[in-house]
Amino acid sequence: MSRGGRHVYAALSVLAAGALVLTGCSKGGSDASDNNKQDKENAARQQKSIKFGNAADSTGPAAAVPGAKAGGTMEVLQRDSYAHLDPAQIYVSDEGSLATLIHRGLTGYKASANGKTHEVVGDLATDSGTPSDGGKTWKYTLKDGIKFADGTPITSTDFRQTFERLFATFINQGPTYLQQWMADTSGVDYRKLLPDGPYKGKHLPSTVLETPDAKTVIFHFKSPHADLPYALAMAGYAVVSAKGDTQVKYDKAPVTSGPYKIQSFKSGKSMVLVKNTNWDPKTDPIRNQYVDQFNFTFNQQYETSTKALLADSGADQTGLSFNNQVDAGNLSSVLKDPKLKSRTISGYQPYVGQMNINLSHPALKDKTVREAIAYALPVTPFLRAYGGTDAMETAGGTISPTVSGYNAAFDPWGKKKNPAGDPAKAKALLKKAGKLNMKLTFGYINTPEGQQYSTAMAAGLKKAGFDVQRQEIPAETYYDQVSKLNNNYDIFHSAWGADWPSASTVIPPLYDGRVIADGAQNYPQVNDPKVNADIDAANKITDPVKAAAAWEKIDEYLVKDVVAFVPTAYYKQTQIAGSKVGGLVYDDVIGGVDPRRLFVK
Repeated sequence: MSRGGRHVYAALSVLAAGALVLTGCSKGGSDASDNNKQDKENAARQQKSIKFGNAADSTGPAAAVPGAKAGGTMEVLQRDSYAHLDPAQIYVSDEGSLATLIHRGLTGYKASANGKTHEVVGDLATDSGTPSDGGKTWKYTLKDGIKFADGTPITSTDFRQTFERLFATFINQGPTYLQQWMADTSGVDYRKLLPDGPYKGKHLPSTVLETPDAKTVIFHFKSPHADLPYALAMAGYAVVSAKGDTQVKYDKAPVTSGPYKIQSFKSGKSMVLVKNTNWDPKTDPIRNQYVDQFNFTFNQQYETSTKALLADSGADQTGLSFNNQVDAGNLSSVLKDPKLKSRTISGYQPYVGQMNINLSHPALKDKTVREAIAYALPVTPFLRAYGGTDAMETAGGTISPTVSGYNAAFDPWGKKKNPAGDPAKAKALLKKAGKLNMKLTFGYINTPEGQQYSTAMAAGLKKAGFDVQRQEIPAETYYDQVSKLNNNYDIFHSAWGADWPSASTVIPPLYDGRVIADGAQNYPQVNDPKVNADIDAANKITDPVKAAAAWEKIDEYLVKDVVAFVPTAYYKQTQIAGSKVGGLVYDDVIGGVDPRRLFVK
């Protein structure tokens, strides 16, 4: 899942104060606390597979939060507005956090009280699924009493609509696992199974998707897919109302099914969520509904939201952010202050940042030029903008420490030893290619931290002989813009997190050349025959240890030999809330605060 303008398990940029850093030491941040041991423990815990729950595990209501009470209004300070509300279009973490309150699917992640352990349970279904035929067939039975916010009962007809509309061309931002599994294909050819989705009267055959009665949904795959319960827990596969499906318009006004519904939404300005009176807690083992109303205010930069929550006065006493983190200028002092411990949460995230090199641009097809970019690019400014080592760790590859297959020693471009980059070596390569003073258009997210790191990174690239032109991209639509095939950016940053604890949810969506399309996540447009073939081979490995080793080899080949991107950082996160916010827990799957447990003290 993409981070923020970001991706995490099914679902699901930081502000710095102070001078710009063009080059620097490897620290890049504060020494407020030694969290290395805790980071390693967090990463190891997140690598573990998550069990599938049975009917008892899937029975509501959700466990009560200690000390919780109903009522009150909570203020939510968000940097970015929501570009997508249609669940099928949700594949970034900010929208994924929101989705935990407004959307429900066949399965979902049920968290322990501390947010550290999880199991996949039936959400709208009675359990996490019943497999047969070696995992080629999966059966789901819907619970009694489940309804949309408009009072309409949720039936298998709605789920048929939900899954068939995924094949329509306007659905181009969400996950594609299920579509590819149903079509038994790796690339974007899955759309051929049902061109235009259900909107011209055609439907998926019962040999693929069977809905024999109002309460039964059966998937038939040509190959085994043991990970289906994980995939169905993603926000991208949450239920859509067949009756209320307005196609493209659904993205701004969906019919919700979670404990909250949208009372109002002014894109770029505000949103108000209120209780969904048609949500029945007896059907939901995952979510609570304590807060009466959530008031969202957008365009709140990290520094702004941090200062407001630190001040802890007025409405901000019941304030927090679902996704903003403590800004770089305050991070060290917040982590040092014992008085703030009860109001802060921290965790290791599954996201890995990378600077993409756009392979569709002729000048960048020269591997020597790409190697020059890889050596020249300083990552110190990126880490420094987000709070240094308290907020991030220099990356070597694209597999996070939270995912099996991670290799801490892998560092082909020397970023861990020299995060300031090697402009001299890069300049020699650029000269060898005959491309000194070559123009590079650097697309960056228009936030304070994006402005900071792009300015400093551009300076590092200029030292190596590149003529760098920075071009801002609005934060709200950042991923929509960079995922366009014909964008004019030569380099631009993105971050991705595993959709569940396997590199099979990292490498295929990011680097399979057969998924290159507008809105897809192969941002550098990698189409390497060896990578494609190796992905197919790795996907067939059933032994998780051998599979992890295979994905690691593909990762190393991509970083070292294809050179279509430069890994930048592994993400961590610290968030703060007002003193009257209860139920504050960092959830490993969400990658931040868990909105489902919150209450007003």
